[in-house]
Formats: sequence, structure tokens, C-alpha cells
Amino acid sequence: MCRALLPISSVLRSRRLVRIVRDARPAPCPVDSSLVTAQNSPFRINIHDLTNRPGQMREHRTIASAPEQWGAGLVVVQQGAEVAVSLRCESVHEGILVTAELGTTATGECGRCLAEITLPLRVEFQELFAYHSGEAVECEVHDDHVDCETLIRDAIVLALPFQPVCQPDCLGLDPETGQRREPHHVSAVQHDPRWDALSGFAASPDQEKER
Repeated sequence: MCRALLPISSVLRSRRLVRIVRDARPAPCPVDSSLVTAQNSPFRINIHDLTNRPGQMREHRTIASAPEQWGAGLVVVQQGAEVAVSLRCESVHEGILVTAELGTTATGECGRCLAEITLPLRVEFQELFAYHSGEAVECEVHDDHVDCETLIRDAIVLALPFQPVCQPDCLGLDPETGQRREPHHVSAVQHDPRWDALSGFAASPDQEKER
């Protein structure tokens, strides 16, 4: 049997409807790269076994890389620099108490002589991550995790010296030559030609007698 042919107008209408439906599909949502990074951050610790178990404690140690440059002064912690992290997570009634010991290395310039320097840093801090209670808190347990990245970054940046020196007795730069002054360095005495006119005068008789 031959199928009845649909009118051309019906065929065009159905094709147009399919095209409209296809065009109406929602565009894919962009992925927030910062959220992906946070989920995979080595500074984000799973504390599922400690949640709501006061008295329980666990230690966490890792060596991670700084995800970005930390600091903006004469010395900074470069992106990719190793950061040794030692965390003690304690379950308390209010949340998870985190005690951190950090070790890393800052690089930059001496604030006096501009020589390249490397400074080891040792930093400690303690912070309470509160359970979600509807109240605004600075740090909070989220999805059985504590995210320490911001705390670690801020603690290290605050520990960076504002005026770093290569050594405590650094003498800085010579104002005349611009070179780094070493111990027992004697700056060149600048000659003032205005005194040349007086150099030819002989000493007065009184000055000769005093001699």
C-alpha cells in the first residue's frame, strides 16, 4: 500500500519545529575553574571521620606546591614553590580545630643592597572551622572538608618581611659608586674644586708659631 503523502506545508512546519526545539536547548554552563581547583586542592582536607566526634584527632602531612605567587613585596613565595604542611585536626563540639605548621622558601632582593636572597619561612597558626549553623563565620566545615588554602596563603604572606636583608649587618650600596659596600669599605671622598683657591695660601705667622 502506498502511504498518503503529507502536504508540503506540513513537512516544512515539522522541520521548522524540530529546528526551533534544537535551538532552544540550553547552552552548556561554563565551569568555574576556581571551584575545580578548590576541589582538587592539596590544602583541602577530608575530615569525615572526625565530624561530630569530639575528642577525636588526626594528623595530616603533605608537601604541596604554591598554586600561585604569594606576596607582592621584595620577597615572595614563587608559584610552584614547595610548601611543607603539617596539620593537626581535632574534633570539638563547635567544629574542627586545625593547628598548622608550615615551611617554605621565599626569594627576592635584599632591601639594602638589592642582592638576590633566599629566606626560609616557618609559620604556625590555629583556626576553628565551625559546623554550619546558619550564622556567618569566617571558616566553616563544608561537605565534610576543611579548606585551609586561604589560611595557609595569608599566614605565609603575613610572615614575609617588609624590608628583607641578605644579612643583619648589610651596609647597602655606596651612594657614589652604586656598588655593594663590603665590611671595612671606605667610600671615595669627593673632591670639591671650590677649595682649590685656598690651597695656595701660606699659613699666617701666628699659625707658624703655634706649630
